[in-house]
Amino acid sequence: MAASTKTHADYTIGWVCALPKEQTAATAMLDVQHENTLEKSPNDDNVYTLGSIGRHNIAIACLPKGKTGTISAASVAVQMISTFQSLKFVLMVGIGSGIPNKGKIRLGDVVVGTPQGQYPGVIQWELGKSAEGELEQSPR
Repeated sequence: MAASTKTHADYTIGWVCALPKEQTAATAMLDVQHENTLEKSPNDDNVYTLGSIGRHNIAIACLPKGKTGTISAASVAVQMISTFQSLKFVLMVGIGSGIPNKGKIRLGDVVVGTPQGQYPGVIQWELGKSAEGELEQSPR
């Protein structure tokens, strides 16, 4: 771990992980891990791993253990933004376990959802079902 004289304003990318194993993989992707001596906003419960990839300084946080879903992810992101106010991007990066593979998607690929018809580009997995290799959104 390298010593860091970075400030909150130096971090411009937020990386949110749903699972601890995703956070471990995210941390392994850092070129340099920074010592985390920065204070957090009073209502920020996140635990951060700080570092850089190339010239980009990144703050990584994981959803709390046992917490899943969009509300938990949004809460982590909001708290991250309150502490690191210079973030330009906050990415939810994970293993994408609900994506139908069909042999075309490999580890390390980036998958981007796009809206199609009445369906949004991203749906909550718990609200979907897999039918014949396609992910269908279940009625709410």
